[in-house]
Amino acid sequence: MTNPLAPSWLTPPEDVNALDARVWPKNTVRRDSGELEFAGVPASELAGQFGTPLYVLDEQTFRENAKHAKAVAERVAAEVGTTAKVYYASKAFLSTEIASWIHEDGLNIDVASGGEFAAALAGGVPAERIGLHGNNKSLREIGRAVTAGVGAIVVDSEIEIERIASAAGAQDKIQPVRLRINTGVHANTHDFLATAREDQKFGIPIKDAPALVAKIRAERHLKFIGLHQHVGSQIFSPEGFVESAKRLIRLHAELLSNGDIPEINLGGGFGINYKPADQAPELEDFLEAIIRAVADECKDLGIAVPKLAFEPGRFIAGNAGITLYNVGTIKDVAVSDSATPAVRKYVSVDGGMSDNARPALYEAEYHAVLAGRSSDAAPALARVVGKHCESGDIVVRHDYLPADVAPNDLLAVAATGAYCYSLSSNYNFLTRPPVVAVLNGTPRLIIRGETEADLFTRDLRYQSDAAQKAKGN
Repeated sequence: MTNPLAPSWLTPPEDVNALDARVWPKNTVRRDSGELEFAGVPASELAGQFGTPLYVLDEQTFRENAKHAKAVAERVAAEVGTTAKVYYASKAFLSTEIASWIHEDGLNIDVASGGEFAAALAGGVPAERIGLHGNNKSLREIGRAVTAGVGAIVVDSEIEIERIASAAGAQDKIQPVRLRINTGVHANTHDFLATAREDQKFGIPIKDAPALVAKIRAERHLKFIGLHQHVGSQIFSPEGFVESAKRLIRLHAELLSNGDIPEINLGGGFGINYKPADQAPELEDFLEAIIRAVADECKDLGIAVPKLAFEPGRFIAGNAGITLYNVGTIKDVAVSDSATPAVRKYVSVDGGMSDNARPALYEAEYHAVLAGRSSDAAPALARVVGKHCESGDIVVRHDYLPADVAPNDLLAVAATGAYCYSLSSNYNFLTRPPVVAVLNGTPRLIIRGETEADLFTRDLRYQSDAAQKAKGN
């Protein structure tokens, strides 16, 4: 029976042990014993060896997603007579190991800070295959990127034209740049994730583009290589992408009268399935709609189709990752302020908003199942919450778990590969969890978990006291 506190999209599952293949990493199965295994590694083994909370990344799923994005973009682009390249949007999840996978699998990488740039380089990505974003790139970040030979810098405001030109001139280099445009298309997503509307911090209005492109072209140390857009994130409908791309192509055609423009970057933001109720389109649906619309618009305008670029991040990383938690306390809370009084089961775990900030930031919905065992119990409406001092510390806002969920159960939350580790924090002095890659039955630690000692490495009073104690001994 549906709990009246449940949202309309959530219905009690027929089987609380079932795994939706669209949500979980490719190599996730439930053993005959009832325990989950990830790429051949049992959940209990992972928790026992590395502790919880624990980010688990299915390497095969991640890399296949990356290669699939590249293959689809290249295939559809070839069908309309052009080429395409894919940048992995590293803000989704980045480490030097991840950067090495991206490089080995032939993708480019998109970074938005000096730290991300350093990680990409340290992972072996050649600078010419890196694109640098950001609405407030520091002079130091710009200078380092120019020195390294970054493939492109995305100009986000007029003042950056002079800054990039100055850095390139000081080194007597010619720096390729793109110009980020706000097309005015409002993505169907959370307000904080919609990045092409006019009233926000990224990019420039489309009407201002001709003057700024002329200014870029007037700088002898800059090379204008094309326009850039980013409509938003976690979008389920291709229509917004298509309309935005058409507007960008019309601007592209206008700018061609004063010089060649080799490419156009159409961004990312393709939605994924976080829970069984989601119905995200396939990547092919997005890219075919966007690329064919670009080709049709170019034909109508009588221009050649430019080289294309895309920036998926969540699509590659999201469903490749899960998070394991240990269940602590459980409360059945009677809620009497709804139309029909009902009970919601609060399941507290040993992490929370410090390892997954998205529910608190965006009211994002996630999906959880028991990982250490199966259950014959009836489904009960549950809210999985963390251990932080915030009522908004929610990991899974709405889901059904077995009514017999108990302390010390292992819980797995799906689709946490993107924007969970990246947004993690030390709130309440919790330590960041480790990240383990699993492949062919073998777990491999790629980012070690923090210790309490790590929390004090920059605390000067603590370090001073420790040094004094060491001298005393």
